[in-house]
Amino acid sequence: MDSIQLSEKSWDLDSQEAFKALRTNIEFSYIDKKLTTLTITSCSPNEGKSTVSYYLGATIAQNGSRVLLVDADLRKPMLMKKINVDNPKGLSNFILNRVKLEQVIHQSPYENLFYISCGVKPPNPTELLGSIRFNEFLETVSQQFDTVILDTPPLGNVIDAAIIASKTDATIMVIQPEKINFKLARAVKEQLENADTKILGVILNKMNYKYMNKRYYNYYHQYYGHDGKTYRNWLRERKQTKRKNHYD
Repeated sequence: MDSIQLSEKSWDLDSQEAFKALRTNIEFSYIDKKLTTLTITSCSPNEGKSTVSYYLGATIAQNGSRVLLVDADLRKPMLMKKINVDNPKGLSNFILNRVKLEQVIHQSPYENLFYISCGVKPPNPTELLGSIRFNEFLETVSQQFDTVILDTPPLGNVIDAAIIASKTDATIMVIQPEKINFKLARAVKEQLENADTKILGVILNKMNYKYMNKRYYNYYHQYYGHDGKTYRNWLRERKQTKRKNHYD
C-alpha cells in the first residue's frame, strides 16, 4: 500500500478523499484473504493515530460494512475523545470478565460504526493484552463485524502495540513527517516485523503542504534506507557534471 498524505484538518473535503483512497488501498492490499482486524499505531504521541482510526472506520462504514472501533490504548486512551463520549466500562472490563461483550459495544454517531472504550485503566495493560481472554475477544468481534480497527499506544513508548499487532491481520503506521526522524520510524517498523505482523503501509499525517518539497523528498529517501547526506552529495556532483559538460 502506498503512503497516504492527510492534511492538518481532520475531515475537510481533501481529507475525505484521502480516507477514501486509504480505504481502497486497504481493500486492494488483501485480495486473496479478507482483512478483518487492523492495528493502527504510531511512533510517538500526538501523531494523529486516533483521528486516523476514527475517520478510517467512518469511511469504511459508509460502504455499508459493520465496523468496530476499539480503544486498545489502556494507558492513555484518546479515541473516545473523538466521539465525545464517556463510557467507564470497556475493553479492560471485558478482559477482566466483569461485563458481557454486549455491554461494552456502543453505536457511534455514524451509521454502521460501533465502538468500545478502553474501560478502567489497569495497572498491568501488557498482561491483559497478551492474555487468552483478549484472544477470545478478537475472535468473537471478528465474527460479529466486517472490520475491527484497534487504536493502540505509540510503539516508540511501550510494547503494547506490537502485542496487539501480532494477533491482528495487518498493521498501519501513522507518522508525522516533521516530528519523527527516519531512525525512530525504522526502529518501530522493525519492532512490528519482529512481531510477525503484516505492515500494510504508512500514513503521513498532519502534512504541511509547504513541506512537500526537497525536505520531504530527502526524508522519503532517508526513511527508506538511503543516506540523506549521500543523496545530497550525489545531487551536487550531478549538477557539477552538467555544468562541466555545458562548458565543454
